[in-house]
Amino acid sequence: QVQLVESGGGLVQAGGSLRLSCAASGRTFDSYAMAWFRQGPGKEREFVAHIFGIANYADSVKGRFTISRDNAKNTVYLQMNNLKPEDTAVYYCAARKYYSGSFYQPSVYDSWGQGTQLTVSS
Repeated sequence: QVQLVESGGGLVQAGGSLRLSCAASGRTFDSYAMAWFRQGPGKEREFVAHIFGIANYADSVKGRFTISRDNAKNTVYLQMNNLKPEDTAVYYCAARKYYSGSFYQPSVYDSWGQGTQLTVSS
């Protein structure tokens, strides 16, 4: 397992942009598949984006969000543009060793960050 620490959440107006960061511990970061999930008020945790070589996105964020990683810094990012009020949620970073075809399911990840709050005002 790796230790994950998210940062970068906050309050932003609709149409604005924000970048989340997730710093990971460990020396084999490049062998980990990384993902972002979110959990809105009264909702279940849902998949947002995943990266392991290539990137995958939920339909709700495709074209607005970009996931990227810097293996030299053990960090994964989520650039969020054209934010909408429905993007309001706690955003979680997740990691698992190597790729899983079920990357959109929270259950396949064994390391989670503490979460960072994003609030988008209308």
